[in-house]
Amino acid sequence: MRSPYSCTASPYKMADLLGSILNSMEKPPTVGDQESRRKAREQAARLRKMEEEEKRKKADFRKMMEKEVSDFIQDSAQQKRKYKPMGKIERSILHDVAEVAGLTSFSFGEAEDSRYVMLFKKEFAPSDEELEAYRKGKEWDPQLAEQRRRVREQAALEKAADSQTTKLETCPNSNYRDKYSHLIGTSSAKDAARTLEANRAYGCVPVENKRDTRSIEEAMNEIRAKKRQKRDDDTGACGSTS
Repeated sequence: MRSPYSCTASPYKMADLLGSILNSMEKPPTVGDQESRRKAREQAARLRKMEEEEKRKKADFRKMMEKEVSDFIQDSAQQKRKYKPMGKIERSILHDVAEVAGLTSFSFGEAEDSRYVMLFKKEFAPSDEELEAYRKGKEWDPQLAEQRRRVREQAALEKAADSQTTKLETCPNSNYRDKYSHLIGTSSAKDAARTLEANRAYGCVPVENKRDTRSIEEAMNEIRAKKRQKRDDDTGACGSTS
């Protein structure tokens, strides 16, 4: 007798369960998948090879620039060096080599494909006017620049001279101190002269002239003499009256 709690799975259900398990398992690669993977491996290998080739080219270019920069430094006749247009990576390498060597470097040119690098020795660093000429795509002429500098200096001198002349022309012909001396006063020399004239007009005697240089004894003798002279004069006057 079969137990009421026991059950037997249907063969159809078992087949469905087995099919779902097999479908969930990784299937072996087909021919198309193998070809795709092969192409991916080949592309990755080509990329690695290109990167290695790029590194090698950069290293070779840096060595070449280091050699040229060294020759430029040792050549005392050269003050600057201009390179042909190059790419951004090459310009960056050249700038780095110049900085390590103690040089000054600039990039010029408007369009990317026409930009170039110029190197300058420290003792011959370019002026702002020279850099501006290169930025405008012009050649730098030292002699022409010197002539322009002299013309500017001459113009500045003439302008200063004109300004000085204009300043002199605007000054008054008469001295305002003399004109308004009664309001603002005069100089010490003129004050002294006018004071002396006033003293003479009013009979004033300077202090230095009032100072008595005689001794006390001489002054007393002179006073006694004057008194005797006065008594004699008085006596003579009385006798003549009698």
